Amino acid sequence: MKQYFELCQRIIDEGIWIDNKRTGKKCLIVINADLTYNVAKNEFPLVTTRKSFYKSAIAEMLGYIRGYDNAADFRKIGTKTWDANANKNEAWLANPHRKGIDDCGLIYGKIARNFPKPDGGSVDLLRQIVENLSKGIDNRGEIFTFYHPGAFHMGCLRPCMYSHHFSLLGDTLYLNSTQRSCDVPLGLNFNMVQVHVLLALMAQITGNKAGQAYHKIVNAHIYEDQLELMRDVQLIREPYPAPQLIINPDIKSLEDIETWVTLDDFEVEGYQYHDPIRYPFSV
Repeated sequence: MKQYFELCQRIIDEGIWIDNKRTGKKCLIVINADLTYNVAKNEFPLVTTRKSFYKSAIAEMLGYIRGYDNAADFRKIGTKTWDANANKNEAWLANPHRKGIDDCGLIYGKIARNFPKPDGGSVDLLRQIVENLSKGIDNRGEIFTFYHPGAFHMGCLRPCMYSHHFSLLGDTLYLNSTQRSCDVPLGLNFNMVQVHVLLALMAQITGNKAGQAYHKIVNAHIYEDQLELMRDVQLIREPYPAPQLIINPDIKSLEDIETWVTLDDFEVEGYQYHDPIRYPFSV
């Protein structure tokens, strides 16, 4: 929480106002932020100064792992985060590649689980990484990426947190996650949870211990209609101690995550929080 608070305060104190064409709103922006999560000690980076709906964040990551490209599939697993981008994004609604209601197109896991090869065919990036890490192999390129500029026009949204680079030192697994853009009041709360969960899950299914997760944000911003709530409400609240994440130990393979895992397989212990804050969401 200290890192989160410091970033929010830094944006307020040092941020530059920039007009955002996609949303038609102004953003207060800083460039480059680095956060570290101690997954080894299970210090779950969950915001406590407002109620966090962390299960939705976990569900979204499960959807990425499964390669979902439809808001209905995300809803079934427990999150509505893709409803607006699939069905209210005017540019996407007019896009000839959109297949109909709830279609998200080539987004996140849909790309990574079938990454196109220039000479034909595709590569399942995640399966390749899991197989290597399970054998104790780190080729210094164990990168689960959602970023494919050649496919941007075929999806409703470019990936924000677009790269997850795994590194194995002995039997300890580390993660470096890179995010090009972050809505700090809303998105970062989700993203911190997702980075922790991804490392914890990958360590568990590859038979390794989880180490540190490093989260780099390039463009960290607060929208103009979020600033007052952040400055005058959330930042004056006293944070509670970090809770712990409990993952079902029966999850032992990528196939388990793809087939039977649900949100019931994730629990958070010791989560104390303040009242919710309804920050505006920008499509």
